[in-house]
Amino acid sequence: MRDIAIVGFGHSPFVCQNRTDDMAGILFPVLRDVLGDIDLPRDQVDFVTSGSHDFHEGRTFAYIDSLDAVGAWPPIVESHVEMDAAWAFYEAWAWLQLGHGETAVVYGIGRGGLSQDLDQVVPTQLDPYLLTPLRPHQDAIAGLQADALVRAGITDEVGLARIVNRSWSDASARRSSSQLTAPRPGEVETAPYVASPLRRHDVSPPVDAAAVVVLAAGDTARRLAERPAWVRGADHRIDGHYPGSRDLTSAPSARMSAARAAELAGFGASEVDLAELHTEYSHQEPLLVRELGLGTDVRINPSGGPLTGRPVTATGLIRIGEAAGAIHRGESDRALAHATNGQALQQNLVCLLEGDAR
Repeated sequence: MRDIAIVGFGHSPFVCQNRTDDMAGILFPVLRDVLGDIDLPRDQVDFVTSGSHDFHEGRTFAYIDSLDAVGAWPPIVESHVEMDAAWAFYEAWAWLQLGHGETAVVYGIGRGGLSQDLDQVVPTQLDPYLLTPLRPHQDAIAGLQADALVRAGITDEVGLARIVNRSWSDASARRSSSQLTAPRPGEVETAPYVASPLRRHDVSPPVDAAAVVVLAAGDTARRLAERPAWVRGADHRIDGHYPGSRDLTSAPSARMSAARAAELAGFGASEVDLAELHTEYSHQEPLLVRELGLGTDVRINPSGGPLTGRPVTATGLIRIGEAAGAIHRGESDRALAHATNGQALQQNLVCLLEGDAR
């Protein structure tokens, strides 16, 4: 295995609805700043890959617009995934492991606020024969999973409110570039139900934003970053597509991903000091903590996490970037980043990061 590290990360402000900038307009300032911070000229980027979602854009091959920000001439080596950009990150990591180059740029553009009605968009990823025709609203299946966890005694509404309040408190201390405001005292516990037991703030708010992560190998990484975040292990798995055939109180694919990533890394989730989890709903945190085997002293989503802003198809990549950023700043020595795609934690990706010894 080659030594591959995250050497740069950044994301644009979280905007509730951006109808003035196209994809390139949202991405360009972030890409410029991230590459500028690590002094990496664009002509020294060996591979570019991205994640976005044509259904949210309402047109096919929409991501092509973003290449205006990347610069596609002279010709570049480029790829794309039609899902969360965390999977584009995995592709870039594998590409560098094969020895094809020394640097890679990964970006995701989430424009969840662009859709007039997300409830008409999200069901397209469900079973096309039985579930999609029913058009369940985007939070319905999450509500079923949350209810199953409450009934199983894994969590309760008090615990969910505690997670939401902590997330907003952490985000308020860290982030100023967001149009979203924290709930008022007591509002989390009394807000209307969206899908019982989930209240309004238990559901991550969709926002528009772009995120960029830069990967580099070996000595190149050491030159570009004072303290690289080394990707020691990464893996992703998928559970059954039909949620009715799954035990919604567990996430086997998350557990298997964590186990395989630990085999590659030489350390597991129980040995990290920080975890950035792709929790689009508050109930997913206690489920993932249990499935991943995180210790009780691990800091969960110190960035605030998705409950304080979810840019569709960039949320998972931001979790990886935030975990790497904590290592860059010396706030963490070993960190876990998690991303998910699909309904009720159907697909899961786990990445284990480590900083050089201090």
